[in-house]
Amino acid sequence: MTKQQPGSGSMVDWDLAVKVGSRIAGEGPEVARTEAAAVVAGLRADAERSTGLVQDFTGLVAPPGTAPVLVVDRQSWVQANADSFATVMEPLVHKLTEKKPPTGLAKAVGSRVTGVEVGGLLGFLSGKVLGQFDPFYEPGGRLLLVAPNIVHIERELGADPTDFRLWVCLHEETHRVQFTAVPWMREHLSAQVEALAETVEPTKLLDDGLSRVVEALRGGLGQQGLLDVVSSPEQREILDRVTGMMSLLEGHADVVMDGVGPSVIPSVKKIRAGFDRRRQGVGTLDRVLRRLLGLDAKMAQYRDGAKFVRGVVDKVGMAEFNAVWEHADNLPSKDEIADHEAWVARVL
Repeated sequence: MTKQQPGSGSMVDWDLAVKVGSRIAGEGPEVARTEAAAVVAGLRADAERSTGLVQDFTGLVAPPGTAPVLVVDRQSWVQANADSFATVMEPLVHKLTEKKPPTGLAKAVGSRVTGVEVGGLLGFLSGKVLGQFDPFYEPGGRLLLVAPNIVHIERELGADPTDFRLWVCLHEETHRVQFTAVPWMREHLSAQVEALAETVEPTKLLDDGLSRVVEALRGGLGQQGLLDVVSSPEQREILDRVTGMMSLLEGHADVVMDGVGPSVIPSVKKIRAGFDRRRQGVGTLDRVLRRLLGLDAKMAQYRDGAKFVRGVVDKVGMAEFNAVWEHADNLPSKDEIADHEAWVARVL
């Protein structure tokens, strides 16, 4: 993967985005150097241990050495996601610029404005994310564990550090196993992004986008997220497919961490209860930003996806449920996530 540079046709000044995001991100909680080293080593060990636990619970086998596990700070997370965003946005940038490429001052100013905006987004999120699987990193993706945030949240919840870190690693390692044991999903997700870019009408996006954003900020869009209000029927169809897929992945990871947890994490019930309360967000600004960025929808993906997975597994067992990973046609639709019986009837 190659990061797009501001001078190579990019609409985003990625270097500026990283600088802004890193400044907003901050350093996180104070941790002595010896403790920090122990946290990093412990998270790597927990991630490695989680691979076998996930495999035993799910039956999914991830080939060794397919995707690295990196323990990072907030600034490194910002850089990694700027690189990933550049890759994901490339088809859209090409679509928006192919008819009338920006030149001169307009290009320079525009890329810096979007760089600041993207940097602000990355900075805000960098303090929220505990871990993330990046499927767009070549050749097979990578798992990022954000050590400062894990330490911060375990302190905030009063959780046992050993239990909490393994609990986080179980969830995130499940994502790594999903994408490495089922390698076609990376290509499928990339294909959906490219298909979405192909549906974009540059003029309509530029004309309607700003007014929709303002309306979203004012709270005039009900429970709709930003993506919902800028999508055409064709785009909504693609987004529904992606929503179904992402709900499956997030819900599956939640089921794994809760299913494996009691056997290896003594305080798992306390951790889950505290973490679910925290997922609701704190403060008015935090709630507004979560809503605008679609993070409320993200929380619904955990809940609805987990309900779907549990419903299917309770009905037919984990081995039969694993038909979902065989090919893209077996992925649940957005509607099937809310009706697991419909998925069972269609696929099994």
